[in-house]
Amino acid sequence: MLSPITISPNIQSGEPVFSNTRVPVKNLFDYLKAGHSLNEFLEDFPSVTKKQAIEVIEHFENLLHFQPATV
Repeated sequence: MLSPITISPNIQSGEPVFSNTRVPVKNLFDYLKAGHSLNEFLEDFPSVTKKQAIEVIEHFENLLHFQPATV
């Protein structure tokens, strides 16, 4: 499965963006933090698909629940 996030020094100075776009991932979280809905974000950034946005949210949710292996 391809990553929904791209990090490249040639795109937005290396800021994480939604793959195949120039839309920073941070924009999604800024929208949600400000009380906007996912649909509002998608309307304002039509190059981002709903699937991509949900994959990014799930990715960061999984990071929050990561349990490091115990030694």
